[in-house]
Amino acid sequence: MIGCLLIHGFTGGPYELGPLAEYLKEQTDWHIETPTLTGHGKELHLENTTYKDWITDAENTLRKMTAKYDEIYIVGFSMGGMIAAYLAAKYNVDKLVLLATAGKYLDFKQIRADIHEVIRDGLKGELENNKIYNHYKKKFGQVPIKANIEFMKLINFTRPYLKDVDTPVLIAHGQQDSMVPYKTAYYLDKEIHSEYKEIVLLDRSRHLLCLGDDKDTINVMVHDFLEKDE
Repeated sequence: MIGCLLIHGFTGGPYELGPLAEYLKEQTDWHIETPTLTGHGKELHLENTTYKDWITDAENTLRKMTAKYDEIYIVGFSMGGMIAAYLAAKYNVDKLVLLATAGKYLDFKQIRADIHEVIRDGLKGELENNKIYNHYKKKFGQVPIKANIEFMKLINFTRPYLKDVDTPVLIAHGQQDSMVPYKTAYYLDKEIHSEYKEIVLLDRSRHLLCLGDDKDTINVMVHDFLEKDE
């Protein structure tokens, strides 16, 4: 039996990986786990949380899964990708998928382009139809500065473990990602020493890969990677 752990990103929740989780449930008989990291979810309560809490949440779930299932796959999105890589370096994980993984911080050029798009739609009276605005407006004021510092601590803590990942890995990133530069995929490729790696760049996608225009492509790609024999 196969267990598949999906780890969401900073200020997000399992919904960020929802379409992928549902697709894997429909196409396989795997056990799918999508834990909510402390303080995360549709309502954020990040005031008193630390990066160690988020890692521990994912690690405790993985430990329970390793006791039950013969094979373990981990899929991580954004910050969850760095947690996934850390766990893959520490545990006997069979396959790893890194989606828009936050190995680097922000792409300011793309952020400017996204802000321009939001302003343009606002001037046209179409702001409520702007996907970027709708996703992030609920988070404004809900993310304390301390939580952002904890996020950076997590990235700095997990980065050294990338070199210890030796499981087959799929790295996918959107070329229009304004949160994490798409060149991070090349950084991960260089740092991870696994003998088998696939790198995929999606030209239509922003940061939320599993919720964007390429979500169907992502679903099939991840499923096929996890199913095939290396």
